[in-house]
Amino acid sequence: MFQQDYVMKMIEDIVRFLAKVIFNKDTIDYQVLDEENYTPTDYLYKELISLINKGKINEAENLLYEKLDCKDKKHMELALDFYQRLNNFEDDFLEKNNFSREEIEEGLKEVAKKFGIPIYI
Repeated sequence: MFQQDYVMKMIEDIVRFLAKVIFNKDTIDYQVLDEENYTPTDYLYKELISLINKGKINEAENLLYEKLDCKDKKHMELALDFYQRLNNFEDDFLEKNNFSREEIEEGLKEVAKKFGIPIYI
């Protein structure tokens, strides 16, 4: 229990750090700005949320990596929102869907690295 709480806190800290460094924000919350005219990133966001809600977390993460554009800061915002969202789930939900907090942390660090911000924690 303590180990999971520690990992959960580390993930929150990494998201907060990246939000501050990249976006000068304290929190991250991907927003679809125009419901009438989705961008490709908005479509990806909706698809990721749908997969997560179906418990297809590994598929969602694979899709995120497949579509990730490291030249587009909006993709970083999307990725941070994705991992933050996963981190907010209960351990039971993650375990039931073959995912762990350690995988969230690893994925978050990998995304940061792809954007040129290696994290060594």
